Amino acid sequence: MNKTHSATRKLTISAVLMAMNIILSTSVLSVPVPGGHMYLNDVIIVTAAILLEPFYAFLVGGVGAFLGDMLFYPAPMFISLATHGLQAVVISFFVHRLFRDRPVAGALIGTLIGWVLTFTGYTLGRAFIYSTPAYAAAKLPYQVLQTAVGSALALLLCWKYGLVKLYHRQFGDM
Repeated sequence: MNKTHSATRKLTISAVLMAMNIILSTSVLSVPVPGGHMYLNDVIIVTAAILLEPFYAFLVGGVGAFLGDMLFYPAPMFISLATHGLQAVVISFFVHRLFRDRPVAGALIGTLIGWVLTFTGYTLGRAFIYSTPAYAAAKLPYQVLQTAVGSALALLLCWKYGLVKLYHRQFGDM
């Protein structure tokens, strides 16, 4: 496969996953919690980070979350860009670079670090945007839960249910 064809495939897969991220960023598909909603887009962000190289993972995680917020609730869109973008890059870097020979270990370690980055980033970002650390602290348990549930579902999809094998069988290493 030539370089242009490979880049086109990577961008196409990234665009589909980014659209899924945007859809799962909506209140319609969220779980209501006290004081807001718990979104399910972490499933797509972590899945994309496991499947894709860091740049494409950033597009899906950071840019996808940014666009979802921009369309539906713009206040935290830059926080989402930075936080989910960094989360996706870290997970992808662990899977595709640091633990290339042991991708499951890389996914687990990267996901744990991404989990801490996500709830820390959102807590600090909310404290800044809403100027109330109390509001940010009140949302912390739900942010931890959202990230944990999304990460766990993505890890199950990728490793237990064979999405990584299917992806590599279908697309190779591109």
